Amino acid sequence: MESIRNNWTKEEILEVYNKPLMELLYDAATVHRQYHDPNTVQVSTLLSIKTGGCPEDCGYCPQAARYHTDIEGNDLMSVQQVKAQALRAKASGSSRVCMGAAWRNVKDGPEFNQVLEMVRTINKLDMEVCCTLGMVTENQAKRLAEAGLYAYNHNLDTSEEYYKEVISTRGYEDRLETIENVRKTNVTVCSGGIIGMGESVEDRAGMLVALSTLSPQPESVPINALVAVEGTPMEEEKPVEIWEMIRMVATTRIVMPKTQVRLSAGRTEMNREGQAMCFFAGANSIFAGDKLLTTPNPDVNEDMEMFKQLGLQPQKAFVKAPQPETIEAADSQFESLGEKPKWTRPEHTIERNEAAKQKSSLAAKE
Repeated sequence: MESIRNNWTKEEILEVYNKPLMELLYDAATVHRQYHDPNTVQVSTLLSIKTGGCPEDCGYCPQAARYHTDIEGNDLMSVQQVKAQALRAKASGSSRVCMGAAWRNVKDGPEFNQVLEMVRTINKLDMEVCCTLGMVTENQAKRLAEAGLYAYNHNLDTSEEYYKEVISTRGYEDRLETIENVRKTNVTVCSGGIIGMGESVEDRAGMLVALSTLSPQPESVPINALVAVEGTPMEEEKPVEIWEMIRMVATTRIVMPKTQVRLSAGRTEMNREGQAMCFFAGANSIFAGDKLLTTPNPDVNEDMEMFKQLGLQPQKAFVKAPQPETIEAADSQFESLGEKPKWTRPEHTIERNEAAKQKSSLAAKE
């Protein structure tokens, strides 16, 4: 097997992305077979443990408090509720539970302690546990690792250049610093992005440069197609064509050969033939369940029927990395530091985000 490259340039990645499609598919499928079982797909269930009310202004996100969407907010779920959902996910074929909270960053205190208890509980069910909780400090990452966290998700979203057109309330360097903090533990990294936000193909290549030059590369890279939600600044964006998704998956597979490439948001817009081509091109992970945090997702029975048609098997837990040990709260080496880190707030103005915010204010007054 060839060694993993961490020095891809944007020009090289664009060259791969723009190859004739049949050639690109062949190259990606060849790489995929070198590093993975082509008939096995990792299945995750995404659980929104705290929905809505987020202070960020991400242009794609219906959970941002400043936009008027139909998202119903909810407080942090209980450990028992999460355990019940995890058992349901396991019974339907998922090997991983990903817990998402609409937070800007993790804050030490009772809610974070509750999340740590959720991590312990799910790891004891012999399932991989992933969290996406916003920015984390090194100490918080170590506490998550100690609880038995398998993966931490923190998407780069897009290229560093285009990021400024999507979000004004946090900086790209904060994303990278959070990934760095997670890398100081044994927790695996899950980081990808979204296509269809109005970015150029160069921006897509730029995001893959940022991800592929991380050393080591992320163990999991979700490729999301924007789900344009009414009320968000990106509500008018046109759906991504399936060919763009296939090209993005194939290119990701070639530049990050060992990574699990995850087919994420936007799957409801894809027919089975389109998804089959994504699997052929190197996607080997999906989210199952009726919802992805707040956007629709194919029914789990539909997915299992598709797996049957394609001869795919769900991947068992802990195939790619060993199961972490769970340390109980009472035996923890790390304690809450009550940290208040100064994550950046660039606060430049993004016109479409401001327009959506004003529209939301007017709707609230009516």
